[in-house]
Formats: sequence, structure tokens, C-alpha cells
Amino acid sequence: MVGLIPLKAMLDAGKYFLQKQKRSIGVSEKELIKIAIKSLGLDELTPFNPEERIIEYMLANNNESKLINMKLNEFADETASESPAPGGGSIAAYVGVLGASLATMVANLSSHKKGWDEGWEEFSNWAAQGQQIKDALLKLVDADTAAFNKIMEAFALPKATAEEKAKRTEAIQSATKFAIEIPFKVMQTAAGAMGIAKAMATIGNPNSVSDAGVGALCIRSAVMGAFMNVRINASGCTDKDFISDILTKGKTIEDAVIAEETAVLRIVNEKIGI
Repeated sequence: MVGLIPLKAMLDAGKYFLQKQKRSIGVSEKELIKIAIKSLGLDELTPFNPEERIIEYMLANNNESKLINMKLNEFADETASESPAPGGGSIAAYVGVLGASLATMVANLSSHKKGWDEGWEEFSNWAAQGQQIKDALLKLVDADTAAFNKIMEAFALPKATAEEKAKRTEAIQSATKFAIEIPFKVMQTAAGAMGIAKAMATIGNPNSVSDAGVGALCIRSAVMGAFMNVRINASGCTDKDFISDILTKGKTIEDAVIAEETAVLRIVNEKIGI
């Protein structure tokens, strides 16, 4: 192969070879690329470095993914520091990442469970959904901190003249809306993983039912935590119609997720039986 290749082509190739082996396609982007490279023999003559050969990776701005590229201990240290970001919004998104990841893990384990060969494709589909949600939430970890920084930048704008004050006020309101929309997106995205956790608690590998339960706990916490950030940021927004609408929608999502979590935990606890 000469030149660069689109990311989608590599991911599609990885999924194709997994399906040929009747294995779950619900694995990470990194793993799909690795499978594509090995299966297509792209590294037989010279090393194939995805960072240098995939178009999207060449164009990526790593500064936009500062948090998710940290090691776990670095992320924890940064959170614990006196810096106000990352804060509850980014943490809520990351808790959602963990919840979706656990649900996906159970789906993958179930897909590859000995004696469950007939169900591999169904579990593969659940795992693929989980991977999509996990990846979307990973992007929102940094997006929430970026939204907070936009508010800080808006407040730092000059306000010496009437024109500057007007521009500053407009910038603050725009940044505030953005800082409301990001955690609301976290709510919507994380909530989508609860159905996977419930399915895995119900039909998944019984040896991993507790993992599905912990996943549900994380998903619930992500939604509730994100809604807290929606509400606190809403206090600084002057668009009352926008606020009324998003708070109503947020409350509906929160109530539904809490009810779903209760149902998942009932299933989990019945299966654990102790």
C-alpha cells in the first residue's frame, strides 16, 4: 500500500476479518486496526505505524485530547489539583466511559463463551454498540473541560467600553450555553449504555453479572453527575426558554436511568443470590 489510508477503511477491514472468524467486532479502534494490519499483511515488508499512515491520525490535534491521553494516575492527580478543571463534568463523562466499558466487556465475554457459539453475533452487536458509546463519551471528557475553559476565556475579555461589555456578555452567554449542552450530551450518551448493561445482566455470561451491575451503577452516576453540571451552569444562562426545555429533558433522562438501574440491580442481585 502506498500513501495514506482512511481510518474507516482500516476499521471496516478489522471488522471483516473478525466476522470471518465469528468473533465479536465490539473491540477498540486500536484493536481493529491491529487486526487489519496483521490480516492484510501491511507490516510484512516494513513496519506499519497507524499514526503515520492513517489520514485522520495525521490530522488529529492531540491538544484536544489532553485528558484521555493521560495515564490513570496522572488523570487522578490533575483532578485532585487546585485547578478547577477537570471537574465534575469531565469525571461524570469518564464514569460513563467505565460503565459502558464494563457492559461491553460482558458482551464480549459472552460472545466468546464456550458453548454459546450460536449467540456470538447478537453479543457482538451489543459489544459494538457499547464501543460506540464508550468512544463518544471519551471525547466528551475533554469537551467538558474545554467548555469550562471557554467560559473562563469569555469572563477574561475586556469590559472598559460599552461595546466591549456587550461583546463580553454575548461571549459569556454563548460559552455558558455550550457548557450546558456538553454535559447534556453526556447524559444522552451515557443513558444509551444502560440498555446494554440490562441486556448483559439478563442474557450475558452469568459469571460476569456483577460486572454488568457495576456498569449500571457507573452509568447512573454519569447521568446524574452530568445533570448536576447542566443545572449549575443553567443558573448563568439568560435564555429562559432554552433552560426550561433542557432541564425538562434532562429530568426525564435522569428519572428513566434511575428506574432502569433499579431494574438491572434487581436482576443482578437475584442472580448472585447471596
